[in-house]
Amino acid sequence: MKITFPHLGNTFLAAKAIFDGLGIDYVIPPLSNKDALEIGSQYSPEEMCLPFKIMIGNYIQSIKNGADTILIVGSCGPCRFGEYCELQMNLLKKLGYDLNFIVLDYPKDIGLKELVRRINIIASESKKSTVGKLKMASFGLKIINLMDDIEKKAKILSGYELQKGQCKGILNECRKRAFETTSPEEMICALKNYMKKLDKVPIFKNKKPLKIAIIGEIYTIIEPFSNLFIEEKLMNYGVSTVRYITPSWWVKDMALSPLKLNSINIRRASKKYLPFYVGGHARECIGEAVLASEKGFDGAIQIFPVGCMPEIVSKSILPTIAKDKNFPILTLIVDEMTGEAGYVTRIEAFLDLLERRKNNVLYGS
Repeated sequence: MKITFPHLGNTFLAAKAIFDGLGIDYVIPPLSNKDALEIGSQYSPEEMCLPFKIMIGNYIQSIKNGADTILIVGSCGPCRFGEYCELQMNLLKKLGYDLNFIVLDYPKDIGLKELVRRINIIASESKKSTVGKLKMASFGLKIINLMDDIEKKAKILSGYELQKGQCKGILNECRKRAFETTSPEEMICALKNYMKKLDKVPIFKNKKPLKIAIIGEIYTIIEPFSNLFIEEKLMNYGVSTVRYITPSWWVKDMALSPLKLNSINIRRASKKYLPFYVGGHARECIGEAVLASEKGFDGAIQIFPVGCMPEIVSKSILPTIAKDKNFPILTLIVDEMTGEAGYVTRIEAFLDLLERRKNNVLYGS
């Protein structure tokens, strides 16, 4: 067995650490890029959304490097992501690839026993004891949390840094160093060192940078290539950004959902505008917009792929929130045809709007 998986932000670092620790053979596809998108667009149905196409590109790039098993998380909700595994299996089979798919789905959808069985398919490839395997899983969880904390801190501090680009440089260096490690223990040690580096970044404490919440469909806000690296662009502009939905949030949400203790603050915030789950992370998007306005953010940017039905529902509700809360919200819709020039122009125009609003409040003009 040689496992591969699609990219989703920094999750590949946690997966790498776990497989290194377990001694399981794996292939990490190249970071999502134009080649992956072109491959995916060539073989995917035209009406399929951007995440599907990039994932297919990730798989085929890995298959060429010997991967024979694909690991993917699932969803049985109304969102078409719930059908990804079946569609992708059929598509790759038609292309002549004989692969195994391991889908890690929510326990409430497939049952805890079935989830454990699927995890054991992977774990059985390792020679470690049960205790050793659990230890590696705990390391993976710790790495996800650490990496998300580092990313969050860097993106907030970028609005306050004295030396422009320092936080972005530390973040990129951190990812590179983590990828070079050969054990989960080494990776955890490296991540802790980079967190200390961020703690030492000189900042201008009295500065009042723009603060923007990044909301929307989970894949396109977490996987940077799919959103044209919007968070890095905003770091370059000296903007502080916060993204509530992260890989560590997803793990926690999945674990607490059977007890209905997941994302209580988001559910509270969304209750007035969207009290029900309609698939994907539409309710989270609405709740995050409300929370961002309550926490004094200057605005929010919603990002989702063309044809994403749950986010289309969110998009229709967000103007009401923007009006009720006097809170600017920009919606960006992406697909393989999205041009960077127009995309950047819209972001810059939105930042100009937020700057003018902020200055009017600060100086009373």
